[in-house]
Amino acid sequence: MTTARVRGIYTTAITYLLGENGIEVVQASEPIRERFDGEYEFAFDPADVTIETTRDRQGVGISGTPEGVDEVAAVLESLAIDTFRWDAEAPRSAVFDADVDETLGGGAVVDLGDGGRGYLSYDDADGYVDDGDRYRVQVTDPTPPWDDDRPRVEPTLEIRSGLLTLSRSRSGVSVAASGERATELVGMTDLLSIDLPDGWGLRWQRAALEADLDTMGTALERAVERAETLAEELPEPGDTDAPAELATPEATTWLWFGRESRTALDEARRAVETTMPGHHRTKAATRAASAAVDFVEAVCDPSDGEFPFGAVSDQFGPTSGDRLSIGHGKPDGRLLTLGTGDVTEWDPEGKVTLERRMRGGGSYDALGVPKEDGDVAVTKFREGRWWYPTTYRDSEGSAKGTYVNICTPVELFPDCARYVDLYVDVIRLPDGTVEIVDEDELEDAIADGLVSDELAEKARSVASAVERALSK
Repeated sequence: MTTARVRGIYTTAITYLLGENGIEVVQASEPIRERFDGEYEFAFDPADVTIETTRDRQGVGISGTPEGVDEVAAVLESLAIDTFRWDAEAPRSAVFDADVDETLGGGAVVDLGDGGRGYLSYDDADGYVDDGDRYRVQVTDPTPPWDDDRPRVEPTLEIRSGLLTLSRSRSGVSVAASGERATELVGMTDLLSIDLPDGWGLRWQRAALEADLDTMGTALERAVERAETLAEELPEPGDTDAPAELATPEATTWLWFGRESRTALDEARRAVETTMPGHHRTKAATRAASAAVDFVEAVCDPSDGEFPFGAVSDQFGPTSGDRLSIGHGKPDGRLLTLGTGDVTEWDPEGKVTLERRMRGGGSYDALGVPKEDGDVAVTKFREGRWWYPTTYRDSEGSAKGTYVNICTPVELFPDCARYVDLYVDVIRLPDGTVEIVDEDELEDAIADGLVSDELAEKARSVASAVERALSK
């Protein structure tokens, strides 16, 4: 049976979904053990897969054995029509011979070849780092494709299991905790009769404080085997033409959750615990909302009803006078920002009007009219809608055309309107002509496996409905 360790704002829902599909969650936190009240064993066994919420709370990263990652991802990517999955080019624990491409203030950008580019902090490197230097590095912190940050790499080798870390940068045995139990843990390591590989140090993680001796032995034995296998796979330094990928002991997959996905996660969580409408949608918006959500669910039963956009938006944003960016996600995982504007109108039912001042130069996509200084773009968003219109006006207020973007359901977070673009769009020209555009781009995305047939059909249906409405 595949074992998984889960952390972050989606933990309860994911724990429930994995359990329903025969995947055992291990190393569970105390709140999760209490929440499930003995329904699952929640052993402290080593984890085949680690599932962690991304820093921006938009989705999760899944890392571990390739078979385990595929099994877990297959459960979660079927959540809803707007769940997207991308495999990482530079997965966690992957090892590269990399060349320094560029030096920055706090670190260097390194070329990983087919793995893209990584970030090496000067604090992690010995000595001066300069352009052209070559390092053998391992990915310690992979990044999702929609994130501007590069994966973090370090010039070391590590094996992680959630219970422990074996590292070439350490020596001896230590514990990521203090106190009597931590001291005992160091002494108990000798009882395991498992020799550490030469040049590797062991650090027990806090979760190991709850593990029994057999579990500790299994975790350490597996880690030692992985370390020895990794060492055997790696060529001697200087024997490769950098940049080169040398080993990928783990796989990493990213899942981005859209609005309907978060609603499906709410339903899963509701099977275990009181869950307000929009629980995950609200927590994904801002860290500041987490305590408020927990309080509401603790003092009442808000399980029925719709997502309370007005209350959430009024408390955390966006509302009139705020600045809001347009986070234009692409089905290949990239995130583009289409600009930032002022919220000029706000409605507690989920409507927001955004105005942006445009600079001259070029023309507006598909409309074929020139961009001029003084133009104003007026965009009307509605939470949960599969499309949004932008009308361009000149400095005199005359319309230059309307562009309707077809996308996954819009989510209006405090500082960003977020969705994934579905390529096909609808335009209305200044003379009143209405047409659907970019259907060929949608077909290409289907052929490339970026957009499912179900999602493509939804996009076409929405575009046709918008076209009929604009033609009246």
